[in-house]
Amino acid sequence: MIKNQIKTVLLLGALTGLLLGAGQLLGGRQGLVIGLIFAVVMNFGSYWFSDKIVLMMYKAKEVKESEEPVLYGLVKEVADLAKLPFPKVYIIPTENPNAFATGRNPKHAAIAVTNGIMNLLNRDELKGVIAHEMAHVKNRDILISTIAATIAGVISYLAFFARWGAIFGGMGRDRDSGNMFELLALAIITPLIATIIRLAISRSREYLADETGAKTIHNPYALASALEKLHNGVKRNPLRFGNPSTSSLFIVNPFSARGMMKLFSTHPDVHERIKRLEELRI
Repeated sequence: MIKNQIKTVLLLGALTGLLLGAGQLLGGRQGLVIGLIFAVVMNFGSYWFSDKIVLMMYKAKEVKESEEPVLYGLVKEVADLAKLPFPKVYIIPTENPNAFATGRNPKHAAIAVTNGIMNLLNRDELKGVIAHEMAHVKNRDILISTIAATIAGVISYLAFFARWGAIFGGMGRDRDSGNMFELLALAIITPLIATIIRLAISRSREYLADETGAKTIHNPYALASALEKLHNGVKRNPLRFGNPSTSSLFIVNPFSARGMMKLFSTHPDVHERIKRLEELRI
């Protein structure tokens, strides 16, 4: 657990360093500040309203205890074990077996599960999945992902201006100097590196949520078994609606990911996740 936390800090540090380097390379503190303010405002809005947006996007319906007593009981049990407030509970009308957590903090959290996951998993496996999602809430992963997205957003903003600067004469720089090459590097390479680091943070938080959730319910094998079923289930029933940019929210990528490079994946390899869970000593 500590290893994953350290990795997240180091990756966020690398992302911040990349931002500072890009700002210096572009040449001007004022442009960097403007870009930072712009990205912070945009991402703050996303952070504050993301739960409502994503739940609406996936047609999630809030359910009452009388409608889903088993699901409610599992969520309450895990919330009590994790010492977290009881979240709102939603069901998404799709046979894609999946789940996600959202909300800006533990007091405003929501857990959403699909019809597919309810039909596929047994009670212990579903409890393991809920524990994983509650771990995201406990570990403040939505806040961390927002910080990473903010920094990456500023870098993309700077890269956008760098591309225009390269097109229109290097923003007043000498075309024959090394500055033109630096500008092109900022415009093309820097946002790519930022994306890779941001996705690495996402994968690191998935590992941490696996471990935290397994330790919360004192059973790593339930989640390991669930991940195996979900991996195969998504292959049979990939999600047919929604936005692929939200795939990092789900416990496994809900969309067909054939041909996707591991470097650009929002989730760690499922077999590596299962291996780590099975090696956990609780």
